[in-house]
Amino acid sequence: MRALTKTLVGLTAAVGIAAGTLGGAGTAFAAAVPAQQQVVSSEVTTLAVNNLGLNTTRAKNWQCWLRDTGYNPGTIDGQLGTNSWKAAQRKFNDLGLNAGPVDGAVGTNTIKALQRYLNTYGYGLAVDGDAGTKTKAAFWDFNATGC
Repeated sequence: MRALTKTLVGLTAAVGIAAGTLGGAGTAFAAAVPAQQQVVSSEVTTLAVNNLGLNTTRAKNWQCWLRDTGYNPGTIDGQLGTNSWKAAQRKFNDLGLNAGPVDGAVGTNTIKALQRYLNTYGYGLAVDGDAGTKTKAAFWDFNATGC
């Protein structure tokens, strides 16, 4: 890839010199960079939402439940993003369920805290930090009603 870039820059510079300007040659090459950056930004946004198997309605129920119990999840939109998970982490930590740092990331500690929380409602989950089928099914069931 690096060799190809050098070749393209070299060819672009040669065309620019032949045309009597390097300014135009540099602009033509630089125009491709923002398109690459947009693709990377789009991927990051997609990965920031983690509904753990919930559909939009049940995710809204979770967000409403967080809000109604005093933890602001941000916009009630059915997309469990950073703000929703920060609210859940704050709630879990306040309950002594050890969700770890309030960073909005759905990692092992957050999943363990969710499993501990769901177990207070009798779900009988292994507290292993794995958001497997049993954890997702319990989370689905827990969010059957809401908003």
